Amino acid sequence: MPLSPSQRSANSPRVTLARGASPWLVPTVLTAAACTALTRRSGKWAVAAVPASALSAGMLWFFRDPERAIGEGRVISPADGVVQSIDAWPDGRTRVAVFMSPLNVHVNRAPLPGTVTSVEHVPGGFVPAFNKDSDRNERVVWHFDTELGDLEMTQIAGAVARRIIPYVPSGTKVKQGERIGLIRFGSRVDTYLPPGIEPGVVVGQRTTAGVTRLDRD
Repeated sequence: MPLSPSQRSANSPRVTLARGASPWLVPTVLTAAACTALTRRSGKWAVAAVPASALSAGMLWFFRDPERAIGEGRVISPADGVVQSIDAWPDGRTRVAVFMSPLNVHVNRAPLPGTVTSVEHVPGGFVPAFNKDSDRNERVVWHFDTELGDLEMTQIAGAVARRIIPYVPSGTKVKQGERIGLIRFGSRVDTYLPPGIEPGVVVGQRTTAGVTRLDRD
């Protein structure tokens, strides 16, 4: 039996646009709209209207921000993407690095409930986020006071992603899975699991922000 419109709406997650998208999205959409309108006067404008419309559609897709049913676990992934590396740190922590391609949702979410104790912008380069030297890229380092103690998360800009937009300031109490920031275009997010917390993901595994559990019992 076919679903009614209301049933389809209930079963489909609501998708909005990410905060911070306007500086990129608005000019692109306006350009596409203007070129499309001008095609009524002259078909020659189609040469500009077609790529402009395609770029607008791509921007709308990139800046999508779907609602999520928050997953279970002590630490959940702050980013959509693929686990690029899992590294033991000298201080006993474990770094889980998630690479985000331009096809992923780029809104990042809080890995744990807690209080944001620090949001530090660190200037740097813009090598591709999958490069080992990307540790020295432009980045924003977050610290959360959580039930597991201090938890560090780092948003790293890539070769194209040259703007990281935090949504919440230091001192904010956040829920697990709450939206906390945006990275424009391909990039990486590192989560440092506290000492004694074992990773529950493997290299190459796909993650979903706010859903995929990073730790294991």
